[in-house]
Amino acid sequence: MARPRRASACRPRREEKRLGVHLSGEATVDQSRRDFLFIATGAAAAVAAGATVWPLIDQMNPDASTLALSSTEIDLGAVPEGQILTVKWRGKPVFVRHRTKKEIEEAQNTPLNELRDPQSDAQRVKKPEWLIVIGVCTHLGCIPLGHQGKYDGWFCPCHGSVYDTSGRIRQGPAPANLEVPEYAFLSDSKVRIG
Repeated sequence: MARPRRASACRPRREEKRLGVHLSGEATVDQSRRDFLFIATGAAAAVAAGATVWPLIDQMNPDASTLALSSTEIDLGAVPEGQILTVKWRGKPVFVRHRTKKEIEEAQNTPLNELRDPQSDAQRVKKPEWLIVIGVCTHLGCIPLGHQGKYDGWFCPCHGSVYDTSGRIRQGPAPANLEVPEYAFLSDSKVRIG
């Protein structure tokens, strides 16, 4: 009977090759090369995905003309006391009213229980002499006329809404006061809306 051969100590057995167990230096080089290829392929795929997705995300940003309209600066020195300046901001009219002392007193002394949408005058202005409101009627989006109506504020001729000198609804079908946009005074004679 023939004796079975013994495996050489230098050569890995078939089972070791099949399981990926290698004891030689050549096997270690193959394993590190495979790891590098996996990492390089993953990095290339991530860069390709980013290059593909970026234009889709970037096209959702507003264009330059929209960004230019996101805020506007107004010189208040050109508005005499008692007058209303109308400027366009984000496609809407904005009323900038330089109120007289009488208009300020009337707005401040109005009892809140008489108002449909109760807001004090102090909640609507940053400086009492300047009222800044979006000039769109809160009923159906019409443009009210200034220095009109029973309270000498604004009057919407379409449906009869009447606002006072603080832009608060006093009569008519409008449910809310004229909206006050975000604004900040840059100096005594300049304001930025938006």
